[in-house]
Amino acid sequence: MRKIIHCDCDCFYASVEMRDDPNLRGRPLAVGGASDRRGVISTCNYEARSYGVRSAMPSAQAKKLCPDLIVVPGNMKKYREISGQIRDIFLDYSDAIEPLSLDEAFLDVTGSGHCQGSATLIAEEIRRRVREELGITISAGVAPNKFLAKIASDWRKPDGLTVIVPDAVDQFVLRLPVNKIHGVGRVTAEKMLRRGIRTCADLRGYSQVELTRDFGKFGQRLYELCRGIDERPVSGDGARKSVSVEHTFSEDLPTLEDWQEQLTGLYMRLLERLDNLDERYQISGASVKVKYGDFSTATQERASHAARISEFKHLLQQSWDRRPEPIRLLGVGVKLKDLRAEFGPEQLPLPLPAVNSLSA
Repeated sequence: MRKIIHCDCDCFYASVEMRDDPNLRGRPLAVGGASDRRGVISTCNYEARSYGVRSAMPSAQAKKLCPDLIVVPGNMKKYREISGQIRDIFLDYSDAIEPLSLDEAFLDVTGSGHCQGSATLIAEEIRRRVREELGITISAGVAPNKFLAKIASDWRKPDGLTVIVPDAVDQFVLRLPVNKIHGVGRVTAEKMLRRGIRTCADLRGYSQVELTRDFGKFGQRLYELCRGIDERPVSGDGARKSVSVEHTFSEDLPTLEDWQEQLTGLYMRLLERLDNLDERYQISGASVKVKYGDFSTATQERASHAARISEFKHLLQQSWDRRPEPIRLLGVGVKLKDLRAEFGPEQLPLPLPAVNSLSA
């Protein structure tokens, strides 16, 4: 019996923008292109969604639905960086990670020894750490397979956790509307509705042969999913590319001495996380990140195989020399080289040929 967690950030791009600019919080916000340039909405917060604004909607149409909508351009470099930091948190609990996009992933924690082996407690801890360390919220679903975990993560959005224990799978699936099944789009849902199929319980009234006849190859999948069956493994290399820690301060740090004072605590937290790595990783670089009062960000990096605190102090000095202004966030991190990926899988020795004792 697997223990699968599906994690999905809540309106990811918009959440990051609201985190970095508190003036945007509580106001209808979308990330996308300008309405006067045929822009399209990438994502929006829940305030905007209440007006009917949706992803992939033209920005001009979104502005008509919500005249007060604030549309800001996206920053993919920033989103990828935060996605990497979320992945680093995931990797503290499992190497079996399957990213679906920058803001969602499956984790198989079946063999994890964290949190007494409880997938529910692991999901709760991941959500807490993402909120405290990165300043955004994440919803999670816990279930015995990927199909149910993904549905569960969407059940109590935003900032929710839904757990489907093995004994509750059948009861949960029976009441599940068929349009919740991944792959059942508008056309398929209408076709089902004409046959009186509204829930998975209705689907179970059809044999595997009938479903295959009516829905092609997808019919076999429908037959399994309406019974809560999904044997797909979580697939991913689980390779970590970096480890970092950061902190946003309630009051800006005005001087280099203040920066250095906070560096020590962050460095100790970084060492704790590095202690959890196995021997497949080698440090290849060190970096310092600062965010100023105007929410702009700067990063200083250098090659490193040891990541000593003196190196981080030097990077911090460089940051101060470039822009000696108060900062609201400070972060330190290291880049990693995956030795297993570099050298490839270990080749087993070829068996020796059998020796004929009679001819020896």
